[in-house]
Amino acid sequence: MCDRIGCRHLPDFRNMDLSGKAVPSRRKFLKAAAATTIAMAAGPGLIGGPAMAAGGVKSTHGSGFCNLNVFLAHSRQYAKEEGVELEFINTPTFAEQVTFLGMGQVDIGLMPYTSFMALYDAGAPVKIVAGGGVEGCAIVAQKGLDTPEKLKGKTLGTFQLDTLEVMPYDYLKMHNIAFKDVTVRYMGNTPEAVEAFKAGALDWICTIEPYASALVRDVPGAVMLTNGVDMYGKGYTDCVLAARSSLMKDNPAGLKAIIKGMMRAQYDAETQPEEVLKELVGKYYKTSLENARIAQGKQPAIVDARSQTDFILDRTNSVMEMGYIKKKPGRDAIDWTLLEEVIKENPDLYAKLKYKSAA
Repeated sequence: MCDRIGCRHLPDFRNMDLSGKAVPSRRKFLKAAAATTIAMAAGPGLIGGPAMAAGGVKSTHGSGFCNLNVFLAHSRQYAKEEGVELEFINTPTFAEQVTFLGMGQVDIGLMPYTSFMALYDAGAPVKIVAGGGVEGCAIVAQKGLDTPEKLKGKTLGTFQLDTLEVMPYDYLKMHNIAFKDVTVRYMGNTPEAVEAFKAGALDWICTIEPYASALVRDVPGAVMLTNGVDMYGKGYTDCVLAARSSLMKDNPAGLKAIIKGMMRAQYDAETQPEEVLKELVGKYYKTSLENARIAQGKQPAIVDARSQTDFILDRTNSVMEMGYIKKKPGRDAIDWTLLEEVIKENPDLYAKLKYKSAA
């Protein structure tokens, strides 16, 4: 459940200074971020200094279940044992989350791989360093729309430059239907999209769990056309952990401490799921405990995403075909080096994880 909250129209990264070498003024930063999203009110001291503080790592604060490991690592401050404090920076919308990472106001961020590709294509010095959530995306259609062919001319509800837009694109392409043959309506947030589908304003929707299962249960005749597994294979990636290259170079130990903390959090979530959910729901997740249980079961958060390297890079083809990026990111966009060092240095912890890449 890498939840989509706030405007999904990302800023024009190509016209921003994404190097992070010159920290922008508050006025210039807000002007750039507001190009395609609402103006934000940054807290005192947030803008105007380097993201990485001594002994600390700043992260965007997401909202979905792909964030579970980093949320729990923050709640329990696992990295503090190694002298590293994980700090969350709140933003009004998802667009600002991505912009903050691109402009160097935070060091790391969990995001859909499509958003990472936009940053990387625009020249931001960022790398994919670990995994986030897997699976959990689904396409649900109204009663009677039970085949791909019946979707022609129908209205799709999704989010721009998102894995939830790439999935229906790939689904239609797999069935020899052009994306232009459907009407696409970009939604503001997940609750809005869900309510629009319930009201009949959308013919089909690409959304995340637990909303997908809830729609099939609550809307008479609604059908789940795919949960992505038949298209992409079991364990397909939705979100990834991206980091600034400066953090990897200047404070690799700090980033490793965060990755290790996320790995510990994954083990806790796998062995004490109820206890973990009770700790996170309300504090980090604004949802019911029942919905949280569904989401955790449908979209586990997995740190070791090395087996998804080819999948992530292959999806680049779709993102480029859709006109969102001009050049395909190469293998150098992904760097598992620090993840592999953490695995090597913590063999007992890694061995106990239920979900991980095959050795």
